[in-house]
Amino acid sequence: MGATPDATFYKWRSKFGGMNISDAKRLRQLEEENARLKRLVGEQALDIVVLKDVISKNF
Repeated sequence: MGATPDATFYKWRSKFGGMNISDAKRLRQLEEENARLKRLVGEQALDIVVLKDVISKNF
């Protein structure tokens, strides 16, 4: 189950209540960039694990 509609509204209002449209757009851009960077870091971490595995098997 999720939050009640009232709780959802108040949560949304506490996050976005004082923002104007340009602030909300910028926040969305930053959240999208943050998600992209997190994916890149995850991919790099996976590459490091794979490379370490390959190195340990070759020696």
